[in-house]
Amino acid sequence: MGKVILGLTISLDGFAEDSKGSVNTLYADLDLLKETEVMKESILTTGSVVMSKKEYGMAEDPDWYVDYEYKVPIFVFTDKAPEKHPKESDKVTITFVTTGVADAILQAKAAAGEKDVNIIGSALTTPLCLKTGLIDELQVDIVPWFLRTGFRPFEDLDNNDIKLERVKLVGLPAGRTHISYKVMNEK
Repeated sequence: MGKVILGLTISLDGFAEDSKGSVNTLYADLDLLKETEVMKESILTTGSVVMSKKEYGMAEDPDWYVDYEYKVPIFVFTDKAPEKHPKESDKVTITFVTTGVADAILQAKAAAGEKDVNIIGSALTTPLCLKTGLIDELQVDIVPWFLRTGFRPFEDLDNNDIKLERVKLVGLPAGRTHISYKVMNEK
């Protein structure tokens, strides 16, 4: 069975979003990132994607997801589904889950089968997902610049709840560093 992977990008000073809640600054190197083995492997091994309503809303046009690099079912956890359902394809389907992040992850696991679930992390999504106890791996990309202000993803966690073991460390173009950690939840 695949892993549930929570991934996010942070600045060197630990911010996952700028003061306006945007991640755009952290992905100035997106074209280079898409060409890396890390990203290519992620696309090949991912069977479904989970994101919050906020991450879903970052696309200017929700119909864009039909062309998303991950050609898999997408599960969006939200308090309310949008009135207009976005375009879908035979591979990209979008399910709005209004019963919480844990339910979205469990539905994504069922859809992914033997492949991985890839959760698009942010300052809000990361602690919510880690607190479910359903995360197998945390992937953090660190970009070599400072945001100086914004939103940090790990401030809301009790350090005793989650133990991590580093399993991969890769240097990527533009000074980006990719770190994968096995999550060992204390029960």
